[in-house]
Amino acid sequence: MANDRLKRRLLRELVRENVDLIQGGPARRLRRQHRARQVARLCVLALLPLGLLGSSRLLSTLAADRSSAAGTPAALAATAGPVRASSAFSPAGPQQAALMLASTSQRLPEPRPIDASLFPLAVRKVMIDPGHGGMSVGTGTSGLVEKNLTLDIAERLRRILAQRSFTVLMTREEDRPVALADRAALANRAGADIFVSIHLNWIEDRTARGVETYYLGPTDDPYLTQLAAAENRDSGYSMADLRGILDGIYAGVREDNSRRLAESVQASLFRSLRKTAPEVTDRGVKAAPFIVLLSTEMPAILAEVSCLSNEEEARQLARPEYRQHIAEALANGIGAYADSTARSGEKGI
Repeated sequence: MANDRLKRRLLRELVRENVDLIQGGPARRLRRQHRARQVARLCVLALLPLGLLGSSRLLSTLAADRSSAAGTPAALAATAGPVRASSAFSPAGPQQAALMLASTSQRLPEPRPIDASLFPLAVRKVMIDPGHGGMSVGTGTSGLVEKNLTLDIAERLRRILAQRSFTVLMTREEDRPVALADRAALANRAGADIFVSIHLNWIEDRTARGVETYYLGPTDDPYLTQLAAAENRDSGYSMADLRGILDGIYAGVREDNSRRLAESVQASLFRSLRKTAPEVTDRGVKAAPFIVLLSTEMPAILAEVSCLSNEEEARQLARPEYRQHIAEALANGIGAYADSTARSGEKGI
């Protein structure tokens, strides 16, 4: 009956279309287009129940076939296997595929960080980075400038490490500017095993003194945020580099090895310097987003080897013997870290 009524309705519409065609006129053409759209809607509404009825019968038939075959070995093997991408187009529809994927993901264990000790890599080549240079002078007081002091300490460190059979490179060997991005690029191209950046601290509280060592990581400390922002000014990166920078910030194994290197260097610095200056304090190992550490492909640290803002430490830094003492402490920390990675490799852990 419904089909007969639809046929009669379509015939009436065709007759009206012929009349409109004969009489013509813009208004009638518009009405004809409007009625054609109405007819199309009616066709869809009339055919929709038939389509739903046929699809429901098809689904019930397929479901019965699937349940009857569920006990077969082939069916058991299929359910035990991985969820295939084609399951999203199964007769059951995307909803069932989503449920299957969700149940599979619930069975999977949560990912865990990789233990850096699983990768006992040898340390043979060291990249030393004397902080600042050129127009970037760093901190300064009483005729002492950070860029010159860090270069002097770096040169002393290079000589000590070379005597201990390390291959040693430097991001700069003279007073010249080097963008922070270029420092990391130099280390990467050279295939350095570790990266050590040398700086001198400046603390608003002029009575504060001590040593601290950083590795790349997040921080909520306002002081460290301000310090990192100041050190990052001469980065050499542009806004277009931001995505690549963020993608590589916290690679787990590199971060863990950087922390271990920082701990080794910090312990050596504090232990050594307090023998000469008992008032030196251990300001600890900290994570901070220094750009100079950001793009290195190896463990990297930034060591604040003294507080130039402290009057007593500034006097000590003016002495070549004290700078040599700092260089030896850095070398001992690097050597201890290299030995620890070598021992991990010997133990097979």
